[in-house]
Amino acid sequence: MHRHHRAAALTATVLVGALFATGCSSSSGGKKSEEGDAAASAGKATTPRMTVAMITHASPGDTFWDLIRKGAEAAAAKDNIKLVYSSDPSAGAQANLVQNAIDQKVDGIALTAAKPDAMKDVVAKAKAAGIPVVGFNSGVSDWKRLGMLEYFGQDENIAGQAFGERLNQLGAKHALCVVQEQGQVALEARCAGLKKGFSGDTDILYVNGTDMPSVKSTITAKLKQDSSIDEVVTLGAPIALTAVQSVSDASSKAKIATFDLNKELVKAVQSGTVQFAVDQQPYLQGYLAVDSLWLYKNNGNFSGGGTAPVLTGPAFITKDNADDVAKFAAKGTR
Repeated sequence: MHRHHRAAALTATVLVGALFATGCSSSSGGKKSEEGDAAASAGKATTPRMTVAMITHASPGDTFWDLIRKGAEAAAAKDNIKLVYSSDPSAGAQANLVQNAIDQKVDGIALTAAKPDAMKDVVAKAKAAGIPVVGFNSGVSDWKRLGMLEYFGQDENIAGQAFGERLNQLGAKHALCVVQEQGQVALEARCAGLKKGFSGDTDILYVNGTDMPSVKSTITAKLKQDSSIDEVVTLGAPIALTAVQSVSDASSKAKIATFDLNKELVKAVQSGTVQFAVDQQPYLQGYLAVDSLWLYKNNGNFSGGGTAPVLTGPAFITKDNADDVAKFAAKGTR
């Protein structure tokens, strides 16, 4: 099993490298764009202008999605793409946004499938209209079933197992996995993987990730109720930083580790306030999702042979390597 996953990760790495190489070789010299200095440095495509819609389940104010969008904008700037970004945490509303993109006859759609069944009909409509659809970030277990062309992201269950194994190495015995959106497939898979990989006890705590005061009070109450919890596992950087306050308020001895990064979270890892973070590289996900649609339209390329996802994580960020990541986090790209 582990050999299989290592092989899959290696294949994904090769595919990502090939994708970047193809994208850069298709570019020609041009002046830099404010939308993405990194992309512009490789030149700008001279292919006909195309329009790509990116539709996510992002909640307002969640800084994670800023990284996704920056990566998408960098690829769009390089590929002569008009990027139309929209989001809604409601699955029904997100599906309506996808339908709007179909009605506007865009050239490609990149979407997240946090609630896969809500995306099934609109993905089918896009395909019927001749619009290629790629998935990213959420829906790694469902993208093929939904009929998407490619997928870019992290296998959340495997990432959760790796997270649990790291907690074993650190000597944790009782973990609290905090889920900020009940029913969101990627988040639920992380906690399921954690329970599988972690040899200690795992409790699940659901909180409302759009209400940080409530998140703080709910975690605090749980820690006061059960002093045996020695590890708080969060599934997003803002939740992790809030959990730091909860641990203090509860006078708990629990440590904190998390999935996903932002600039403040990297600083917390550097200082030791947060033990470690799992980075799924959201900037890369946004970049590859948009760039893949350009490659498909202009050269018929698709990664993974239509059967395998391109994995962008998990990468562990610890105090030992956080300094290397901090310089990119300061620019808002990690």
